[in-house]
Amino acid sequence: MSTTPPVLAAELAVAWADIQRHHPELPDLAVPESLIDESSSACGTELSFERLLHEAAHGLAAARGIRDTSRAGRYHNRRFLAVADELGLEHPDDAHPSSGFSLVVMRPETRRRYASTIERLSRALGAHQSYTTGTATGRAFRGPAARHSSSGGGVRAKAVCGCGRNVRVVPSVLAKAPIVCGGCGQPFTIVDPAANPTATPARVA
Repeated sequence: MSTTPPVLAAELAVAWADIQRHHPELPDLAVPESLIDESSSACGTELSFERLLHEAAHGLAAARGIRDTSRAGRYHNRRFLAVADELGLEHPDDAHPSSGFSLVVMRPETRRRYASTIERLSRALGAHQSYTTGTATGRAFRGPAARHSSSGGGVRAKAVCGCGRNVRVVPSVLAKAPIVCGGCGQPFTIVDPAANPTATPARVA
């Protein structure tokens, strides 16, 4: 019997609120879930408190009307670096030719300031990783990303509706609310047993 997955979105919201406590200008994080399955080579692919601070720098820049990136968001300019500095991040090297000052890291004093929040979020991330890879129950599987080389939006699996149409969808997104086919009116259901062993295959007409 599987365990209930951790509420990672809630932990992200708590961590974001801690950053807001030090930086009241920072807007609320409207959709914490968007960070869980999102992958961005420009802003960092690994979800962590450091990544959250990076996103907070973008949030502060947006609140102030500062254009902190160019080249479709890939190049992080010196205005981004200045805001990131306020949040306790630094870029120890020269600007990267394609991403600029994107790969900022926490300074030691920043890590100390948020030590308890970092530890709490790290535990939640670890539990989430164990659940999504199956290691929490001693099982493991090779996810759809490995089989289908999907990238840029998280791990996707095949889902079909009653009339046989199919889409690729992140299982955690589908679990939040049904995605209904505009043709037959039936919800899409994940049928890949490796991606969702408990799913009931949809009847194909």
